[in-house]
Amino acid sequence: MTHRNVELKARCADPDGLARRLLALGATERGTDAQTDVYYRVPRGRLKLRRGGIENNLIHYDRPDGNAPKESLVSLYPLGTDRALDAVLDAALDRDVVVRKSRRILWLGNVKFHLDTVEDLGSFLEVEAIDYDGDLGTDVLRAQCDEYLRLLEIRSADLEARSYSDLLRELG
Repeated sequence: MTHRNVELKARCADPDGLARRLLALGATERGTDAQTDVYYRVPRGRLKLRRGGIENNLIHYDRPDGNAPKESLVSLYPLGTDRALDAVLDAALDRDVVVRKSRRILWLGNVKFHLDTVEDLGSFLEVEAIDYDGDLGTDVLRAQCDEYLRLLEIRSADLEARSYSDLLRELG
């Protein structure tokens, strides 16, 4: 499954407060997932294997870095709980970095919100405005992200351009 999204990431001092605000706006909660993302070195974009209790996917995405909401082209393959693919990927590719996090997942229409607590990095909010069918277009997705920046009172100083993998790599 391939889809387009526009996303943003921000440091978050009060994840529970943001969750309350999202629920007051009508968001539905999917649950909290303990996730491990294994990133592999690939020639183009990023490839990660996500394992959790709610989400198990092989994900490839390509996006620019930047603080403003940014567009990504995402290819996602849903996996079951069988771990055979993990061994195949480890045999064929070099691991880059492993990200461990607790992720609270909420939805409001086509917009997915992650309230993440990332091991060694702290707490973050991610907003992903998703266009599964190609019907919405980038301008609509960008406007949705901008609206949630405003509604959730996210300061530009809190926006984070780098992925969790980049941040962890910088820690050494």
